[in-house]
Amino acid sequence: MNSKMNIGIFGGAVNSGTIDDVVAEARSAESDGFASYWAPNIFGHDALTALAIVGREVPRIEIGTSVVPTYPRHPMMIAQQSHSVNAVSNGRLCLGIGLSHKVVIEGMMGISFDKPVRHLREYLSVLMPLARGESVKFDGEVYKTFGALTIAGASPFSVVVAALGPQLLRVTGALADGTLTWCTGPETLKTLTVPTINAAAKQAGRPVPRVIAALPVCVTNDSAAAKERVAKVFAMYGQLPSYRAMLDHEGAAGPADIAIVGSASEVAQRVADLAGIGVTDFAAVEVGANPDENAATRAAMKSLL
Repeated sequence: MNSKMNIGIFGGAVNSGTIDDVVAEARSAESDGFASYWAPNIFGHDALTALAIVGREVPRIEIGTSVVPTYPRHPMMIAQQSHSVNAVSNGRLCLGIGLSHKVVIEGMMGISFDKPVRHLREYLSVLMPLARGESVKFDGEVYKTFGALTIAGASPFSVVVAALGPQLLRVTGALADGTLTWCTGPETLKTLTVPTINAAAKQAGRPVPRVIAALPVCVTNDSAAAKERVAKVFAMYGQLPSYRAMLDHEGAAGPADIAIVGSASEVAQRVADLAGIGVTDFAAVEVGANPDENAATRAAMKSLL
C-alpha cells in the first residue's frame, strides 16, 4: 500500500475547449508539479487524439484517459492508438477504459450492452498482451483475435479500468493494472474498491494495483453553495445505475455528498486521508465558482505534493 499518494489533475478542457485549451490545461498541471493529467472521453474531443498532442507539447507529466468507452472500439484498435500516443509521449500514457453506460451504448449508439462482465474479461484478454507488446491469440465468445502490432518506438503502456461493482473489480484486479473511480466516496473505496481489487490481483499473482480516485474538490468559504453547484453540474451521475450503486453504498444522496469542499486545511486533510485506505492516486476535479476559489483549490492540491 502506498503511503505516498500521487496527486493529479482531472481536466475539463477536452470537453469544453479547443485543443490549445487542453494543452494549456495540461501544461499548467505540469508546471504546478502534479504527477498526472487525466482527460475524459465523452462527447467533446477524442481523448487519445488530444493526449497525443499534449504528449508532444508537454514533456514530463503522466497523461491518462478517464475513460475511453470499450464497446465502440475493438481492443486491437485501441491498443494500436494507445501505442501511438505512448510513442509520441515517450512512454507516459496510462490508458483508462470503461464500459460507459447502457443508455449511451445501446440508447445512443445502438450497440449491444449484453453481459458487461464477460465483455470486460474478453476485452482485457485481447488488450493486455498487445499493451505489453506481445502477440494475441484469443478465441472467446465475443472476440476472436489473432495478431500483433509492430509500431516503431512503442513501449508497454498500462491499462486501468473504471470498475465500480465487485464483479468488474475482480476481473480488473486479475487482468489489468488498476482501477479509476468516479463518484465513489472514501467509505466505499475503503470497504469495497480497494480490498476487492487487491485480493483479485493477489490471487492472480499480479502486483498491487493502482487505485486512482477522482472526486470533485473545492476550497471555499461557502460550502453550501459549492455543494449545490456540484449537485447541479453532476446531477446525471446520481441517476446512472453504476454510479448510483456507488453513492448508495456510501449512503450518499448524490454527488454533492461525496464532494470534498470546505476550508483549505479541511480539503487537504480529506484528500490526504485517502492514502491511508489504499488509494494510490488522486485526480482532483476542481469545481471552483470563481478565480479565487479556483486558485485556492489549486493551492490546496499543491500543498499535498
